[in-house]
Amino acid sequence: MQQCRFRNPQAAKFSMLNLQTLKTPCLILDSERVRHNAERVSQIALNNNVRLRPHIKTHKCVEVARIATAKHTGAVTTSTLAEVWAFSKRGFSNFTYAVPIEPGKFAEAIEIVRSGIKLYLITDDVEIPATLNDPARAAGVILNVFLKVDCGYHRCGVEPNTKEALEIPKQIADASNLNFAGILTHAGHSYHAHSKEEIAEIARKERDVMVELAEKLRGLGIEVPVVSIGSTPTIHHIDHLKGVTEVRPGNYIFFDAFQATLGSCSFEDCALTVMAAVTHRDRERRKIIVDAGAIALSKDRGPVEFDSTCGYGRVLDLAGNDLWLRVESLSQEHGSFYVPDNKTFDKLIVGTRVRILANHSCLAAAQHTHFNVLENEKIVDKWEIHRGW
Repeated sequence: MQQCRFRNPQAAKFSMLNLQTLKTPCLILDSERVRHNAERVSQIALNNNVRLRPHIKTHKCVEVARIATAKHTGAVTTSTLAEVWAFSKRGFSNFTYAVPIEPGKFAEAIEIVRSGIKLYLITDDVEIPATLNDPARAAGVILNVFLKVDCGYHRCGVEPNTKEALEIPKQIADASNLNFAGILTHAGHSYHAHSKEEIAEIARKERDVMVELAEKLRGLGIEVPVVSIGSTPTIHHIDHLKGVTEVRPGNYIFFDAFQATLGSCSFEDCALTVMAAVTHRDRERRKIIVDAGAIALSKDRGPVEFDSTCGYGRVLDLAGNDLWLRVESLSQEHGSFYVPDNKTFDKLIVGTRVRILANHSCLAAAQHTHFNVLENEKIVDKWEIHRGW
């Protein structure tokens, strides 16, 4: 699937715009960095002989997903069923819905499968297989279901050494209209590691826990087709992936201030910024107000464990150079930061555009309707963000 740069007659006109003329706040996406980030993880997957099923919740954008899945199967991971519908209408056909399925979404999941879309669900609840099997049987469909495993994050998933870790796969495998797809985990606690060595240790445990559980299940006669792991920090620090069949990182495609501080990337790898305009300046208090607040940036507190002064994002100039300023407070439509240096303060007159590297690119992107695509220092396109649940 090739990227189409200009999708409509207006896009060519749009390519003549420059950063100064864009309405703020808005997203600026550096497509060269996106491609570089995509290639980096693609090679990790290829070199380790595992399938790449990138998580699209970071961007919710078809064009970005096409870049991420180039050289791979085109399979993706989603966080909403709305993403499944939107992407299935644009050429994608293989999805893992990576939120534990609950009864209120059974009917929609069945509708998706009946439409011909390949969909994988996950569960960590011992009651769900039987409850899910009944409507699947009534609809005459087979549903693919993963066991969600807790490898140390303690958000969702069954502990690998509990009876549920064996019982749930057996229930799925024995159900008339369910197919046991395998086991799946996410090492989200890697975001709180304090060193590259600690991330590497979490990555090894993520892999080893899953490989050991897969072997245990196989020893009981339960086939485990897929062993799926994934997080942006761990994929960049793993020594090998033997026994793993699939990886599902997501944030790597953009990275953000959190990942750069954590050491998963450099700040030069970060592809997404929020452009804002200066709307107020207070010389006495050395304070600048911009029109990007919580709705434009999100209120993610960022890597405060590692950088207590991180605020809500790094302030860059229009060219992307770090001004060494941090957004210190947010209200709904206002962001504020302090500028102790007179020379810098004098340059930030009302109307000046700045770019903010947000703490969490996934949350920042989800606040907007589209990306303004930057290539060779020019805006060349708009890529839609498909939101909703």
